[in-house]
Amino acid sequence: MTEQEQSTAAWSPRMSDAAANAEARRIIDDVYRPAVPVRQIPTYFKDDTPAPPFGDAEPVHQGDRRIVPAWAAGIAVASIGIGAGVTGIGCGAWLVLKGFASMSVTGVIAMGALFTGLAFAALSIGAAFSRAKRSVSKAIYIGPVTKHTHVSTHTRGTFSRTRNTFHG
Repeated sequence: MTEQEQSTAAWSPRMSDAAANAEARRIIDDVYRPAVPVRQIPTYFKDDTPAPPFGDAEPVHQGDRRIVPAWAAGIAVASIGIGAGVTGIGCGAWLVLKGFASMSVTGVIAMGALFTGLAFAALSIGAAFSRAKRSVSKAIYIGPVTKHTHVSTHTRGTFSRTRNTFHG
């Protein structure tokens, strides 16, 4: 042995890997050992007994205990229906507008004429019903008819606002 090997062996004894691991484990266990031993309490229980296929107990009525009130369930169902309806309307509008976007100028004018024609037809039908509903009445007056007209003019204020009042 050389002098250097002898000095290294004197102050640093060599251990096998297994002995070094065992010593490290002992030191770690000494440092981290709890002061009070911890009781191991089971946190679950499993019953392994098989359930009988049938029994002699009478059936028990299970009452209807709803968590959500009926009015809240109704509102939820209505909101789902409204959402689905609005989604359908939106998809229809998207399809129509997509069709309009791919049209030429002539097609846009033709669609405008179609909507104008529909509006004109609706207006004509409404006017016809309005005139048909109007009753024809004649007022027959017996005696002399006198028309009195008296105009009162009032001018007030700095800017001379004139108010004409007709009394008849």
